[in-house]
Amino acid sequence: MKAAILGTVGVPGTYGGFETLAENLVKYQDEKALDVDLSVYCSSKAFEVQPDEFRGASLRYVNLDANGIQSIPYDIVSLFDAIMRGRKRLLLLGVSGAIVLPLLRLVPGLKIVTNVDGIEWKREKWRGLAGVYLHFAEWVAVRASHTVVADNQAIADYIKNAYGCDTEMIPYGGDHVLDHEPDEAGLEDLPDSYALGLCRIEPENNIDMILEAFAALDYPLVFVGNWDRSEYGRNLKTRYAGHPNIIIHDPVYESGRLRAIRNRADLYLHGHSAGGTNPALVEMMHFGVAVLAHGCDFNRQTTEGKALYFSEADDIRKAVEALADEARTKIGEEMLEIARRRYTWNRIAESYFALLEN
Repeated sequence: MKAAILGTVGVPGTYGGFETLAENLVKYQDEKALDVDLSVYCSSKAFEVQPDEFRGASLRYVNLDANGIQSIPYDIVSLFDAIMRGRKRLLLLGVSGAIVLPLLRLVPGLKIVTNVDGIEWKREKWRGLAGVYLHFAEWVAVRASHTVVADNQAIADYIKNAYGCDTEMIPYGGDHVLDHEPDEAGLEDLPDSYALGLCRIEPENNIDMILEAFAALDYPLVFVGNWDRSEYGRNLKTRYAGHPNIIIHDPVYESGRLRAIRNRADLYLHGHSAGGTNPALVEMMHFGVAVLAHGCDFNRQTTEGKALYFSEADDIRKAVEALADEARTKIGEEMLEIARRRYTWNRIAESYFALLEN
């Protein structure tokens, strides 16, 4: 089977949900010695060093950014290159370049599997023409792909209701976060235990709501994110950095340090209200930590309704004040059981390769 993974920044070692998925698919085919000739498309803009191969997969570089407006030509160029090189099984992650899929369907023997990601066109950052385009690209992806993958039951339900199309439900794995030894270097100023927030600093992740709640509490909160990336983040950093129980932490990308930060948490705050199965959530569930999440359908599906949920700042404050040690421990144990049962990379990778092969 000659297959290609497209739509990501690339592998190895880049930061993001699709990149983590692609890397773990590559590792799985290498470790299991699958009879797969696999290629992964990468953005040359993201890699100073550009090896030809990673864990048995060939790497193809496209001289465009994989994100933003350039993601459209990036995906399109990648798709046509894969076809020209005889790849008959295509795994497209995201819908940016999906507008050419009806044309590709004319290629004999081709199978296209598309992970449609979250409902991207509804995100705050894709307002206007970008949102209109992504909505159209989603429609094309659903209609023109041989198989559509949803990473969350709420996404699967949306696709069924909006397009009358069935999907394969395959979430993300999170157990890779346990592969690295914790690195405590530079964390001396953090408390021994705390509530933890960890995400991109974007309005739809409800960071302002979480910070507002903790500003009225004595409970320590460590919040890690890319605060300086946007005006929204900079304003929040300025407003809350002086609170005695709130630590505004710059982003951390090194795996050992991330594990050390997560190890100390006794409560995880998850404010995401868009997308599907969020990688940060399933990763944190593998630490057996109690979760207090935004009450959207995506998060309830991911945690099987067994976490704590909020819709406004006062919900967070009340939940934290009422959370007893016994309840915290029980919720953490339930999160770990769900993670081990549903969100391991061996299970996820096996499902993807079965789709591509059949």
